[in-house]
Amino acid sequence: MLNSLNIRKFARYFESVMKKYIGICFGLLWLFTSCNSYNKILKSTDYEYKYEAAKEYYMLGKYSKAAVILDELISIMKGTDKAEETLFMVGMCYYGMEDYETASHYFTTYYNSYPRGVYAEEARYYTGKTLYMAVPEPRLDQTATVKAIKELQIFLEYYPQSKKNEIVHNMLYDLQNNLAQKEYETAKLYYNLGPYTGNFNFSSTSPQANANNYESCVITAQNALKDYPYCIQREEFAILILRAKYQMAMQSVDEKKHERMRDAMDEYYAFKNDYPESGYMEEANQMLKKINKATGGNISEDED
Repeated sequence: MLNSLNIRKFARYFESVMKKYIGICFGLLWLFTSCNSYNKILKSTDYEYKYEAAKEYYMLGKYSKAAVILDELISIMKGTDKAEETLFMVGMCYYGMEDYETASHYFTTYYNSYPRGVYAEEARYYTGKTLYMAVPEPRLDQTATVKAIKELQIFLEYYPQSKKNEIVHNMLYDLQNNLAQKEYETAKLYYNLGPYTGNFNFSSTSPQANANNYESCVITAQNALKDYPYCIQREEFAILILRAKYQMAMQSVDEKKHERMRDAMDEYYAFKNDYPESGYMEEANQMLKKINKATGGNISEDED
């Protein structure tokens, strides 16, 4: 026979099992009801009803469901007072789904269709931001980065007093650094190749076409500093230029050695002046010592 203690244990066990069972049943019922409700909306020809349902899905963060409905409503709502909001919302849905390419398409369509629309500023901002979110790693082609920069600069031109301008400037800074990093990796590749003289795919008009790899490193790094003067890689470019000029000097033929030693020494003092506390200063000092040793100290800092 079951005593009172065993009965209570059994009752608690039965209660816990039933709670789980009821929870599963309610979950399945909600899912079934939700799916049926959504299917009903999709099949409906009441476009006002669909529009309100899409807005509700959007507010709940159910962007994929909202986007399906809104995609259908774009052409239907065209010419009505809901057309602008429909187009903008579908862009925001794809943004919420992290489908930045599709989102950018809808935001661009919006501001081209409604240049003075209620959401024109937001649409231009999110066009730039979606492109920003989708930029590739620096080692890859940077066409998308250039496009994002252009779009964000246009935003600043259209809305110079926008509250979003600080965010836009920060995005532009990140994008410029992305391009600078691409150039840094190219310059570093040239440096690492050193005296290797394999074939490169340069046109005859390229500044690197008739240059050795160290020269190509210097040219690439110097151009990057001109194009991106505020990039975070400035110090990295500077030490790379010094290293390349040092290698060119040390490996130079006799008739060019003095000139290149002088150039490397000038670069050393420029680096020291710009980055006196640099973590690379010990390396730079060692290069200067070797230059002085190689020239017998015959090149002075003040030599013309």
